[in-house]
Parts: sequence; C-alpha cells; structure tokens
Amino acid sequence: MATQDFVTHLEGLVRKKDNAALAKLRHSLAFPPGSYPPAFTQVERFVPADAHEQDGYRLALYVAAGLFARHPQVASQSFASAFAGLQRRRESDSIEQRFIALLGADADNIAHYLRQATTLLAADGIGFDYVQLIEDLCRWMNPHIDPVWRDRIRQHWARDFYRAAQGEYKSPKENQHTNG
Repeated sequence: MATQDFVTHLEGLVRKKDNAALAKLRHSLAFPPGSYPPAFTQVERFVPADAHEQDGYRLALYVAAGLFARHPQVASQSFASAFAGLQRRRESDSIEQRFIALLGADADNIAHYLRQATTLLAADGIGFDYVQLIEDLCRWMNPHIDPVWRDRIRQHWARDFYRAAQGEYKSPKENQHTNG
C-alpha cells in the first residue's frame, strides 16, 4: 500500500500544479537515483526508516518519481506492455531494439534506459502502471538480490512486451477475472 500512496502523492503534485516540485523530480534523473538533495522532500518520507542509501526500494522510488514528473500518465498496463503499444502504434523495429537494450540494463544504468523509453511513451501519450514499475525496480536495483530474481523480472517484461506487441496481452487484473 505504501507504493500506491507514493504514486498518489505524485499525482497530487500534478493536480496541485506544483511545477517546482515536479521540475526538481525531473531534474533528479540527471543524477544517480537518490543523490539529488532537492528531490528528497518529495521522496524520503516514503522510504522505510530502516532503508540504507542503496536500498532497492529507495532507488526505485527516486527513478519512478523522476519518470512520473516527465510523464504523469498512469494506466493499468505494465511498462513493457505500454512500450509494445508504442511499437504497434509507430510500426517501428527500433522500439523493439530499444526495449531489448533496456532488458540488458543493470542496476546502474536502468534509469537511463527508462528515461529514454518514458520520453517516447510521453510523446505518444501512452501511460503505464507506476506501482508495478516500482515493485519491479526495487528488485532490479537491489544490489544484494540474487541475479536470478533480476532475470525473472526481465523475462516477465519480455513476455508482457511480446504478448502485447501481438495483441494477446491481458492485464493481471483481467487474468484474475478470467481465471478465477
């Protein structure tokens, strides 16, 4: 629930037209996640008290905050499904190539690839699920996680992308209704 509260907080910044706060969050993407002090006021209150500086959840919050400030459009589809929708819309193989490069990213450069991809999604007005993105990134960016977990996230993103690219994707919420 804390992750949803964080996204709700970000949505509130947009609703209140807090352009100064959003500008700081956008600018934070030019720095390693969690290292731009002007962004602390919007993020640190959502970081668990026992989290260390390189905690995966903390880093994920900073990345998501910067991305949200660039593209505050929330949708129920995953990031990978949204990117597949962009590929379908633009009918461009370069979108798939960008996605494959993103899947190859490590914890140190995933924010860079996501920033580029989010800029493309924003240009076409395609939103995605920020809560799910944060949950995935907290594992992807965790320096202490077993690499198998990172690979599972990559595989899940690849499945989402290719199913959505072929028009076969159902959101997890739709699958719950049809499977049970």
